[in-house]
Amino acid sequence: MFTININYIINKINELDNVKKIKKAYEYVSKCLGDKKRRNGETIISHSLEVANILIDLNSDITSVIAAILHEVTIYSEITKEDITDAFGKEVASIISSLEKINKLEMADDSEDSAIYLRKVMVGLSEDVRVLIIKLADRLHNMRTMNDFSKEHQKKVANETLNVLVPIAHRLGINAIKSELENLCLFYLKPDVYNNILEKLNNTVDELNDYLLMMKENISNILKDSEINFEIKGRVKSVYSIYNKLSNGRKWEDIYDILALRVFVETERECYSVVGLIHSKYRPIASRFKDYIAIPKENMYQSLHTTVIGEGGKTYEIQIRTYEMDEIAEKGIASHWSYKEKGSKKVQTIMEQKLELYRNIIENSENKEDIEFSKVIQKDILTDLIYVFTPKGDVVELPKGATPIDFAYRIHSDVGDTIVGAIVNDQIVPINSELNDGDLVKIKTLATSKPNKDWINIVKTSQARNKIKAYFSKVDKDNYILNGKNIMEKAIRKRKLAISDVLSNENIKKLCNGLKLKDLDDIYFSVGSFRYTANFIINYVTENPEEDALVVKRRPTSSVYKSDILVNGKGFILTHFAKCCNPIKGDEIVGIITKTDGIAIHRSNCFNIGANKEKEIDVSWDYDVNNYYICTLILNVISEKDRLTEIVNKIVATDVSVIDTKVVGSGIYKIDIRVKDVNDVNQVIKEVEKLRYVKGAKRI
Repeated sequence: MFTININYIINKINELDNVKKIKKAYEYVSKCLGDKKRRNGETIISHSLEVANILIDLNSDITSVIAAILHEVTIYSEITKEDITDAFGKEVASIISSLEKINKLEMADDSEDSAIYLRKVMVGLSEDVRVLIIKLADRLHNMRTMNDFSKEHQKKVANETLNVLVPIAHRLGINAIKSELENLCLFYLKPDVYNNILEKLNNTVDELNDYLLMMKENISNILKDSEINFEIKGRVKSVYSIYNKLSNGRKWEDIYDILALRVFVETERECYSVVGLIHSKYRPIASRFKDYIAIPKENMYQSLHTTVIGEGGKTYEIQIRTYEMDEIAEKGIASHWSYKEKGSKKVQTIMEQKLELYRNIIENSENKEDIEFSKVIQKDILTDLIYVFTPKGDVVELPKGATPIDFAYRIHSDVGDTIVGAIVNDQIVPINSELNDGDLVKIKTLATSKPNKDWINIVKTSQARNKIKAYFSKVDKDNYILNGKNIMEKAIRKRKLAISDVLSNENIKKLCNGLKLKDLDDIYFSVGSFRYTANFIINYVTENPEEDALVVKRRPTSSVYKSDILVNGKGFILTHFAKCCNPIKGDEIVGIITKTDGIAIHRSNCFNIGANKEKEIDVSWDYDVNNYYICTLILNVISEKDRLTEIVNKIVATDVSVIDTKVVGSGIYKIDIRVKDVNDVNQVIKEVEKLRYVKGAKRI
């Protein structure tokens, strides 16, 4: 097997300055890692060069290639992001840091974890799309060299790749990587199926190639008198492509369209001339004609697709495109970075649009681990697409099943927030109706109109869903601010103090600096949302220790508070949380009917449930309601010094508030924290256990 070395890489680089940069990166990683090996016995340097080579073949920019060479140096050595910044600059260091975060994620087989993994990968993408391109190249080489791993590991990696990374490669338009990854995934997930298809192809390869050659010659004869410079390539479709056809219920004998031809020409006009000439000779299947030149895919793919009945009565798929279109079709967004370095404004605009598309997918997300949100993200990436038009003729790409509401939010959040009607193909339609490919969509708005919460369950795009949620989050925040202002002023008057004295400019500054708040509204919000009590705020600036509590430890009964429990799918039913197990959003829960206090909510593993089995009732969390919970952690600390301050700082760095602390024994710390859900708790435990003197942390 041929092994890539640094000289092979350098020979592919044209510019002398870039050669120097490549050599510098190689020497740096060689010095740091030497002959260190990966799990499969391959040297880390060898793997890094293979990844760099894949990127060079994609025409990626020099920054991506350098980052690929260095991408595992922070994992397998003591080198830090700061060291990379000093040696290669912030851009390379940022890419490597993002890759390191993604690489640390653990993969699970079920769909929920795949969705969360995809969500985290997309967060990495929001920093720089090249992170994903390098990740795809890294995974491709890992899949190529996975033979010596256990079957279980092979299947786990293949599942993750097929469910997450292959769809991303498709959306980025990198067909060269997508196609090979699909075949490798099938090879590891269903080796018998893969080998069976491959064997059948091999048994018929001579016959198939004869048909392709015959068809190529006939099309060449059709085009030779047209004064068009052209090139024709033939291919048998991939194993994975054929597997998909068989999975859809087709029999091997019925699969005729496994033969494909590509015709390359120099201009867009010639593409249309060629398809016309081909149709004059061979009967096309009308439903299979696609014009992606007039209506490009959002990943910038352009081509004409037609399927004809050709030689031997067989079905041939023919793609007609320019050489430039083919470059984009195979290498997608990756190839544009090299053009960007040369200053192409057109390509920079395309790149900015593509980055904006993916950033839109993650904007306004309040809960980074929300499973339902992550499923919507996964659906965004995996679903079939439709292309609709604005009144000005611009093309908008949406997932199949999208509504005029989705369309409106894709145009602008203000259009979505104020939509009152839609006109599709000159017909008035409901705003929740399903759009179809090729629809001409016009949105009617009214400045005084507002979103409806029911839209969250209607829209198909995460972009629309999160803009709607963002709107209502702002409304809720305004209510919290008003509520906090009223609570503060009432508490100040009750203590016979002047509002202007307690909330003077000097005291506001003191509160903002000390409590990491932004302004007076943020102070009111912290009180209205029960993060701090009004008395704590007053005491903080008056130094009056009348009240020590930082927050209300009971769940608030203010009208602003909304129950986060659904009983048999319904809200507004009297519930309370059992003190014996203190459930938190995300825990598995059950309800126990009580005589006087409504329904008690327990964790499903609570020891008190056993005696009340006959009183159980189905309950669930309402994930549209955002409340806070108090959780107690016990930490086992081995240290001669008091480490409490360091531990608290570590917790606060995760954006979780520390409510109370207590030393309950030798090296045993009890810490109360304020969290949104179990993900917050798990993150805190993960972070504090990184401290070398913390030997264990658990929730009680």
